[in-house]
Amino acid sequence: MLQTVVKKNSYQDSINLMLLTNKINSLDGVTKSQIMMGTDANKDIFKNAGLLTPEAEAANPSDMVVVVDSEDPSVLDAVLTKTEEFLSDLSVKKDEPDLKEVTNWDDALKALPDANLALFSTPGEYTAPEIEKALDRGLNVFSFSDNISLDDEVRLKRKAHEKGLMLMGPDCGTGVISSIPIAFTNVSKPGNIGIVGASGTGIQEVAAIIDRLGGGLIHAIGTGGRDLSAEVGAITVKDAIVGLENHEPTDVICVISKPPAPEVRDEVVDLLEKCTKPVVAIFLGEKPEHHLGKVYLAHTLEETARIAVDLANGDPVKKNYLEPLDFTCDKPLPENKTVIGLYSGGTLANEAGMLVSEALDLGGVVKEDGYILHAKGYDVIDLGDDIYTQGKPHPMIDPEVRINYIRKYAAMESTGVILFDCMLGYGCHPDMAGALAPVIKEQLEKAKSEGRELYFVGSVTGTENDPQDYQKSFEELREAGAIMETSNARAIRLALELKGIHFTEKDRDVVPYEIKDPSPLPKPSAQVTELLDTTPRIINVGVKSFNESLRTYGAETVQFNWKPLAGGNKRMIHLLDELDKRRDEIDAANARMVERFKNSQPFLVDVVPAKTVIPELNREKKTLLHSGPPITWEHMMGPMRGSCIGAALFEGWAKTEDEALKLLESGEVEFIPCHHVHAVGPMGGITSANMAVLVVRNMVDDTVAYCTMNEGIGKVLRFGAYSQEVVDRLHWMADELGPVLSKALKLKEGGINLSALIARAITQGDEFHQRNMAASLNFLKEVAPLIVKTDVPEDAKQRVIQFLADTDQFFLNVMMATGKSIVDYARKDEESCVVTTMTRNGYEFGVRIGACGDEWFTAPVNTPRGLYFAGFSEEDGCPDNGDSSITETVGVGGMAMVAAPGVTRFVGAGGFEDALNISNEMERICVTHNPNWTIPTWDFKGTCLGIDIRKVVATGITPLINTGIAHKNAGVGQVGAGTVRAPLACFEKALEAYCAKLGIE
Repeated sequence: MLQTVVKKNSYQDSINLMLLTNKINSLDGVTKSQIMMGTDANKDIFKNAGLLTPEAEAANPSDMVVVVDSEDPSVLDAVLTKTEEFLSDLSVKKDEPDLKEVTNWDDALKALPDANLALFSTPGEYTAPEIEKALDRGLNVFSFSDNISLDDEVRLKRKAHEKGLMLMGPDCGTGVISSIPIAFTNVSKPGNIGIVGASGTGIQEVAAIIDRLGGGLIHAIGTGGRDLSAEVGAITVKDAIVGLENHEPTDVICVISKPPAPEVRDEVVDLLEKCTKPVVAIFLGEKPEHHLGKVYLAHTLEETARIAVDLANGDPVKKNYLEPLDFTCDKPLPENKTVIGLYSGGTLANEAGMLVSEALDLGGVVKEDGYILHAKGYDVIDLGDDIYTQGKPHPMIDPEVRINYIRKYAAMESTGVILFDCMLGYGCHPDMAGALAPVIKEQLEKAKSEGRELYFVGSVTGTENDPQDYQKSFEELREAGAIMETSNARAIRLALELKGIHFTEKDRDVVPYEIKDPSPLPKPSAQVTELLDTTPRIINVGVKSFNESLRTYGAETVQFNWKPLAGGNKRMIHLLDELDKRRDEIDAANARMVERFKNSQPFLVDVVPAKTVIPELNREKKTLLHSGPPITWEHMMGPMRGSCIGAALFEGWAKTEDEALKLLESGEVEFIPCHHVHAVGPMGGITSANMAVLVVRNMVDDTVAYCTMNEGIGKVLRFGAYSQEVVDRLHWMADELGPVLSKALKLKEGGINLSALIARAITQGDEFHQRNMAASLNFLKEVAPLIVKTDVPEDAKQRVIQFLADTDQFFLNVMMATGKSIVDYARKDEESCVVTTMTRNGYEFGVRIGACGDEWFTAPVNTPRGLYFAGFSEEDGCPDNGDSSITETVGVGGMAMVAAPGVTRFVGAGGFEDALNISNEMERICVTHNPNWTIPTWDFKGTCLGIDIRKVVATGITPLINTGIAHKNAGVGQVGAGTVRAPLACFEKALEAYCAKLGIE
């Protein structure tokens, strides 16, 4: 029985999830399981394992998917408990107090402005665009990530070269820059040898032997295994050689390559011949008969290291480096016994396949299904090949796959010798020797009991300074019964001795070489020179544990906690990547837009009948304004319909509810969004001709905005109530409240400065959507003396002042009109991708952005979550309504939750810590802060400003809106308060349109 749990937006590193899967598979009752992110590639792995459930199929790339096959349904609880324990423990282990952690490139470069290298260990299907971003930001790149297409590798390496940068990788497992070990790397003594290697474990083997011979490294530049292919053309190898030739502390250049394309190999040799420094090179698969000019050619990795050390010490290069084994075999294994190689290191497997094939004339190495050699019963397998690591950790990290293969081959009658490697260093298993030794001992004892002759022959690739302890590992494997040698080449030779084959090497002399390309050796770029001359300053993108070796040996790092952009949506990722190439121009447009926000000067100047300032309401055609994007009567929810009924009764279009419904259903009434006529309306937003509206003028260019006044709490029109009490209040507001305020405002030259009032109130605990108490009292403080001065009757003054004093939320509507006056001024600059409108109508949520003017981008609206009044529950709530999200559009409301910690519990958001987290989260999707409205509880940072659709789509973080909750049925009114998220689809649609406007497909 398959059971699935999908943890939404819970990105975890693939290596950790592989290790977790192994632990889960060891639990009692688990037949098999798989825990991976919900990427397309991982879904194929689920499918191949018979674990792809509908829930897993539907998961997003940013979701962690747990699939368990068990006969016992209760096992899932144990799996989830173990999963939480593992991830929590991982978090604690990785806690580094002084390590800066970021989630995007901008913050990474702010944290480490002089960074010169980006280290990638992210899923390959998403890595190429991220590498391009690093290159565009002037960073050299080290890509541990694999599964990057050859086309992308060629394109990115050419781009790096053109920019004077170096791209090491992809699939670059190891490296040393200025004696700092990177990724899966051994700790070598500093020295004067510089390695350029198109092979990770090849570098490790050569570096480890150099270390044991007393030599040392200054650099080991990994290039990725395909760099010497015909397609790539050794771009990185050539740049690295030129860099080392011009790097003063490097005295010897050592080049290591998997089998290269012949024409590329010749180009590299030609380049090496131009170097003034001594050079040793190995092209695996070749058996050199002589040295060429200045280039000493080696046959094995051990010989490469020995030549390099002699050159580094100024000693002459010997004609032959083959040293005798301290081993003799008096009784070779019979002909039917074969040699098997089970390797975690791909290059070491290649070396074994090459030497065994040469000795036994087996036709050379192959590269199919993980086999390096597969002939006449002789198998050499690279267990790090993709075929063995899909959904599983690399065998350098986890011994499980190799242990299984050891048991499989050790049980075969034909197996005489099992060759193996044991890789040490950062990134590798903490005690690989300890994991392999018991299995080796077990299989040797089993073979002996069955009367079979079986040998294990191995080597340890590592140094005394590696965290696992080279000598301890070597001795532990020997004590288990393995015959241990000091290099892979010597182990292979010993295995051949057991077969009665004595390995030999012919002496090699130097033959002249004529340089084919007479052009001078190029000069390295300033960036490559700087990289090689200094201690690297690294942005570590991905696996956090890579910081350990970097920081231990003196590198400065910042941790980029990467996860797929846009939740892994590849269409959105493509658009974001294309926009990133134009980020300077887009950022400039956004900066202009937010300056218009900042420079706005909203003043409350009047209160008037709506029809006197909104022409669409001053005509024969019956017309109602509503909140949100355009909507028809058929799609209106209960509260908005209730508000329409109330407006019809208020205007005298109908005398009863039934008459009003008949009128509204007949099509005689035209519905227009408030936003189309420079207005906004709370909740249902229904505004009719004779209702009183606030008039806010933005003094920068006289942009004007309108909003009805706040009715107070209880049964009110905005929440869909339409009783006689509601209608009567509307008449009083139109006939007395509005005119009194109008007269009062006319006594204040220029009106009331709303930005200044907001600046005061935000320091007093308001966020201006759910809490307006301070602002409403500040407004009363401003307007009450003016009301007193008017010539209206004293009882009218008393009623108006009392209403304002009783209505804590009165300022909400003023804030709404303020926000509208700001965005309508700001959006006259039609080039940015900043949000200029967010609104909802109970059916759809609508967004507009600067560059797309009046165009709406809509998606189904969400239902708020929060606290309900007594007697009501979530089942009673209506999907969200209202233009009041204009407050969040200009950076207050839910965007400024930290300003009003007192309201967080009321809207169901928790306590102060939650409020702080929300504002910090909202900060991530905005362009900047508004210095006009600073928040004391946020270290006096300004409110968030300028919601950037790129950031919303990239992070999946959508604006949080504080809101009231209306009952889903007309006439009931408000039943609670809470928060609601804007739907991501609106911003994705806006991004598509924005890109289309820029000509991006």
